[in-house]
Amino acid sequence: MFDLLGEIVQTLRNNRLRTILTGVSVSWGIFMLIVLLGASRGVRNAFESNWDKSETNTIQFWSGVTSMPYNGYKDGRYIELKSSDIDAVKQDNEELVSDAIAFASLDSAKITTSKDVVSGGFEAVYPKAQATNNIEMKYGRYVNDADIRDARRTMVISSKNARLLFESDSVAVGRTVSCMGLAWTIVGVYDHRWRSQSYVPYTAYKAVTGNTDKAYSLIVNVEGLETEADGDAAEKALRATLGRQHQFHADDRNALWSWNGFNSYLTNSAAMGYLNMAVWVIGIFTLLTGIVGVSNIMFVSVRERTHEIGIRRAIGAKPRSILGQVLCESVALTAFFGYIGIVAGTLSLQALNAVLGDMDGFKNATVDISIAIEVTVALIVAGAMAGFFPALKAIKVKPVEALRDE
Repeated sequence: MFDLLGEIVQTLRNNRLRTILTGVSVSWGIFMLIVLLGASRGVRNAFESNWDKSETNTIQFWSGVTSMPYNGYKDGRYIELKSSDIDAVKQDNEELVSDAIAFASLDSAKITTSKDVVSGGFEAVYPKAQATNNIEMKYGRYVNDADIRDARRTMVISSKNARLLFESDSVAVGRTVSCMGLAWTIVGVYDHRWRSQSYVPYTAYKAVTGNTDKAYSLIVNVEGLETEADGDAAEKALRATLGRQHQFHADDRNALWSWNGFNSYLTNSAAMGYLNMAVWVIGIFTLLTGIVGVSNIMFVSVRERTHEIGIRRAIGAKPRSILGQVLCESVALTAFFGYIGIVAGTLSLQALNAVLGDMDGFKNATVDISIAIEVTVALIVAGAMAGFFPALKAIKVKPVEALRDE
């Protein structure tokens, strides 16, 4: 074993410049493969981070305007959703719907304190909206069941608005603000990358607006979906129920705008899979340029060592030992410079993460152990492929002809 390693090192050392130049091409191919795979992982991490887990099994509807006449009604009617639609959706689709919530808004309302004023109004929500909107509380709590049951005038505000309305967002919980001429108690402060809306209990909103039932959106949680066809069928069933509620044709896509979270997740997941596949294809072809160089240097090496191979064959060396040495030299050359490429690629990804940070579209671009194993296997296979044909040529050398070769 040690003799074989010594022969490999000696052979590569005898052709230093050629070995280094060929190795650089291998390192570059592996470097590009690692960087591309890491960048692909960064895009996928950002996708999974930005995609709220609760949205993967939801279908959301917004009010719209009919584009088809139906049951004596003309087109062009505004369809306004109601919170009472929740009960109809649940009753008609018991096996499909696990839960549903309504959202309402009052954009004209202003939230004030003695310090400042925040415009933009508020959203009226149910407790489940915290998971749906991916809200993480910084201080206090979100709207809860007791708020809904008792129609409490409580409010949850963003950290940004809390700093405008009070001395600091840390002192906002428990304080009161004025909205619509009424006092509201701040029960929670949240921090979000882009959301800044204020939230109040849906029942409190109904109480202060004359018991209105209006809603601008419904979010329906569905279950038992596995394929895109299941997602389409679920959306069609929900549209049929809402169509009966509001007297519009179930095929009228403009009557209610919708977003199918399940199908969107499947589509984006497939896109991430295609991206990863494309990265591997590009990386492998880049690596092949280095492998061709390794194969060429092994052909030259075999040609230069024809006399040596003839002597070894003449004194009894078996073809498999010649084959093994050439393959080992090829794999060693590929693996050594390949790991240099792996290290360089990993360091480059670390630098990239330090510069870009956690961007919305690029997050934690790294290579994990599974990718390292995959690249290692690719290195071994590539090295074996590079040395296979030169090795075949080596074992076909006849001892008598090889001994004559100068």
